[in-house]
Amino acid sequence: MSEGYAGNVPPSAAWETLKTNPDAVLIDVRTEPEWLFVGVPDLSSLGRGLVRVAWQTYPTMERNPRFEEELRAQGVTPKHEVLILCRSGVRSKAAAILLTGLGFPRCYNISDGFEGQIDERKHRGNGGWRASGLPWTQG
Repeated sequence: MSEGYAGNVPPSAAWETLKTNPDAVLIDVRTEPEWLFVGVPDLSSLGRGLVRVAWQTYPTMERNPRFEEELRAQGVTPKHEVLILCRSGVRSKAAAILLTGLGFPRCYNISDGFEGQIDERKHRGNGGWRASGLPWTQG
């Protein structure tokens, strides 16, 4: 835990954790427009739901001051193994650091997020949940 959180995991490892650990929870910290227009991980085949709590509020992109409160309202507690996802792994890392500081000991950032990194053509899709072939759905 050298960076203030449990570490980074690739999307495939996050999926395996969700399949095998009943205390694991996937939190998508993107904004509502991203959920609606880009898509979201689909955990239905695992009999699980996705926790959606925006790290930043749209359209101002200011940090959500109710982030922890909204997570707890959805049942997320320090007993969970927390896997956090955003577009590319930046917001989710910040959320993992914050939650770790608030007493959540097992917070992981999903590296490359949902859409992956930007390639040489300035397109996303270089890595990430979707490019890894993991289940997702539109909106």
